Amino acid sequence: MSDSKLTLVTGATGYVGGRLVPRLLASGHRVRCFVRDLARLQGRPWLGEVEVVQGDMLQSSTLEVAMRDVGVVYYMVHSLSGGGNFSQYDIDAARNCSQAASAAGVERIIYLGGLGNPETDLSPHLRSRHETGDALREGKVPVTEFRAAVIVGSGSLSFEMIRYLTERLPVMICPKWVFTKIQPIAIRNVLDYLVAALGCPESVGLTLEIGGRDVLTYAGMMMGYAQARGLKRRMIAVPVLTPRLSSYWVHLVTPIPANIAQPLIKGLGNEVVVHDPRALKLFPTIDLLDYETAVRLALALVETRGLETMWSDALTSSQGSRTPRTLTTREGLIIERRQQVVPAPAQSVYHSFARLGGTRGWLYMDWAWQIRGILDRLCGGVGMRRGRRDAEDLRVGDSLDFWRVEMVEPGKLIRLRAEMKVPGRAWLEFESRPGANGETLLLQTALFEPKGLLGLLYWYVLYPMHSLIFSGLIRKVAEAAISKP
Repeated sequence: MSDSKLTLVTGATGYVGGRLVPRLLASGHRVRCFVRDLARLQGRPWLGEVEVVQGDMLQSSTLEVAMRDVGVVYYMVHSLSGGGNFSQYDIDAARNCSQAASAAGVERIIYLGGLGNPETDLSPHLRSRHETGDALREGKVPVTEFRAAVIVGSGSLSFEMIRYLTERLPVMICPKWVFTKIQPIAIRNVLDYLVAALGCPESVGLTLEIGGRDVLTYAGMMMGYAQARGLKRRMIAVPVLTPRLSSYWVHLVTPIPANIAQPLIKGLGNEVVVHDPRALKLFPTIDLLDYETAVRLALALVETRGLETMWSDALTSSQGSRTPRTLTTREGLIIERRQQVVPAPAQSVYHSFARLGGTRGWLYMDWAWQIRGILDRLCGGVGMRRGRRDAEDLRVGDSLDFWRVEMVEPGKLIRLRAEMKVPGRAWLEFESRPGANGETLLLQTALFEPKGLLGLLYWYVLYPMHSLIFSGLIRKVAEAAISKP
């Protein structure tokens, strides 16, 4: 590909596409993103480094604009959430992309599809992934198609389903598909292949199967996740549990809706294992991860909050008017966010929440915080006796009552990690965002990663009390900022 030509990433708001863009930029490529909704790229740290074209794969005129001066197209579009007709939508969109690329003189298309033996009775979902690749190949532009099974990474659809089922069910009633063989692959290895293909002319026009080091079963993946989390789980196999019933169960237990889970679950009965080793020979320098390592890396991202994308990024609409409180569940975290517009400078708001704890206390229902500290001490925890190092200054690593300071951005943000005894992990974050007319948006976010069913029960049993305390806390922080500009 000529260095003067752009690399076009379609599906840049999706799970893989959103992580591919920064990898391409880091490798020195000029990138253009093709998206349906510009708002869904807001907040991406790389947004200022790329060109963006808004359009739709079913609208040829927008594709013509997107393809100008493009050398390589990454086709990352997938419409699993598009209803029962998702297969035809994918085929039509792929054909349009192929035709537009041919007309624009694009040199190559790189596509990420699904692993599965085409000679077997594939599920509609997996069959659609193969048919999409066929539709891309109908044009004049050569296609490199990578086929992968479950992508292991925090936020990926399949991995999140495994995470929530394993976390929340001490005893799992399992249909026969959990014993199907599968070769999962870490998200970072998927990105390794996609980026490396640009420098590998031998891969042009090939269909390459990619997978990680281990061949497992879905049951093995769940038990491997449980082991990484220190959970004891038991599985009971049952002879009959239809995909429809399974999807309803997934809908009940996880954040994944039934209409998305059902086509995915239908594909779990197909063995998805690499049989063609050509990818290993073409890309010998890629260090493939084993499943255990991939899981631990995915879990580490939750702790550091280094998540780039998640499966629902391409499905959810951008937030419109601000609401004072939202309660969501994502990447294994329960997240409660409160926000309030404060008629005070951002520095005053920051100063107000950065002085919490220690001798100053917690401004609202401080007696409840003290009781929580006493209970923690009785359980062998640190309690509230540690106070804080300095009444005004915070540094990363400081103890703050039963919290540990995990992040400080002076004048803007602090994040505290809980060190009290809880069945999981918890954080509390405050942020001040400057607004118009001297006002500031104060955000207060409580995050909880429950460990197993006990952790989930802990959250919901105490949620009424936590809700009362946190609603009063943000109000008092705002009042303190106003009274001391």
